[in-house]
Amino acid sequence: MRRLLLALPFALLPLAVAHAAVEHDHVHDHAHDEEHGSLSAHEHGVGRLNAALDGQTLELELESPAMNLVGFEHAATTDADKAKVAAVRAQLEKPLVLFNLPKAAGCVVATQELESPLFGDKPDADDHDEEDAKDGHEHHHDHSEIHAHYQFSCSAPGALKTLDLANIFNTFPATQKIQVQLISPSGQQGVEVTAKAAALKF
Repeated sequence: MRRLLLALPFALLPLAVAHAAVEHDHVHDHAHDEEHGSLSAHEHGVGRLNAALDGQTLELELESPAMNLVGFEHAATTDADKAKVAAVRAQLEKPLVLFNLPKAAGCVVATQELESPLFGDKPDADDHDEEDAKDGHEHHHDHSEIHAHYQFSCSAPGALKTLDLANIFNTFPATQKIQVQLISPSGQQGVEVTAKAAALKF
């Protein structure tokens, strides 16, 4: 099933090339990027979702700045921060609720993976900034992402008429929009959804 999501980068290559220069600027010159309002790979309030339906297998991959889900991007050191990270992780561990999949589709979670520097799963790409933080240069490049990857087995995939993301917006109100790339039997589409228009058709 991974082949479906692996196909997405090739399908979206022109978009990726267009954003590559912007992302490069963002990484090296955050202030310059904000000054010109450029869209970058890491934009607070914006999440990304790759979705693929192939036969009875539905695969969803959600990527979001930690700020959208947790409310901060630094390592959780206080009890309150640790509790918030644990609560968000628990919410992400219930994808049937989060993605509001119709019961008629008979979807069950086959696999799920959650990754984030905040979860302690892997080092952050910006770990070198911890030294900067100690020197008083806090939050210069402190960008943490949360990645959630789910694979579902659906006994009646024909019942998957729409993908409703309203619960994601309700659960994580700092998320303002989600850029969705969807591959389904009816073709491929790229759409941007918001809380006011949170559903898209398979």
